[in-house]
Amino acid sequence: MNGAHDLGGMHGLGPINPEPELEEPVFHAEWEKRALGLTLTAGWLGQWNIDISRFARERQHPITYLSNSYYENWLAGLETLLIERGVISPEELAQGKAIDPAPAELIEKCAPASAVQDILLAGGPCDLATDDPQSFQIGDKIRVIQFNPTGHTRAPRYIRGHKGTITDYYGSFIFPDENAQGNKIGQHLYNVSFDGNQLWGEGNDTTIHVDLWQSYMDPA
Repeated sequence: MNGAHDLGGMHGLGPINPEPELEEPVFHAEWEKRALGLTLTAGWLGQWNIDISRFARERQHPITYLSNSYYENWLAGLETLLIERGVISPEELAQGKAIDPAPAELIEKCAPASAVQDILLAGGPCDLATDDPQSFQIGDKIRVIQFNPTGHTRAPRYIRGHKGTITDYYGSFIFPDENAQGNKIGQHLYNVSFDGNQLWGEGNDTTIHVDLWQSYMDPA
């Protein structure tokens, strides 16, 4: 969706003043550690996937999204999913404690604390085969389609409608736009380079690289 999370190329938001990379802490407060941990462990309950989780953050009201810090948005997305999927009730969230017992099938999926590190290190596969033919080769010229999705997408607004060049091919991976709707399908994934002058106007002599799934593109 064209939400507040997709800010590339937008004006009027003020200068970016990032902390020096070597000095920035991983977490800026203790509660951020818990927000990350809760989001990851709640995901193991199997009620949603990573793209559904991303979309839960993205569909906040723009003012709320932009007012929140990074992990405040993570926490807001988690609260939305826990209620929508019936894991907790709004009353339980408001009171900060369980009112009714958790369903047995969810309790069975809870990971013990001793297993968390191994689970995180193992990760999860995101490659997924497809029967669709590969449409592009390295060096091909493409144009990103112009579209305005109402759901989650990994095609940022600032490249839509612009021409680029295929610079790498990764294979077939889970297509996030469909995965966010609960449909797990594979699609070819590429790296595409774009001329900064084309994207941002003259005087931007840089090259932008974006990973794009096949259905985002047409031959140029």
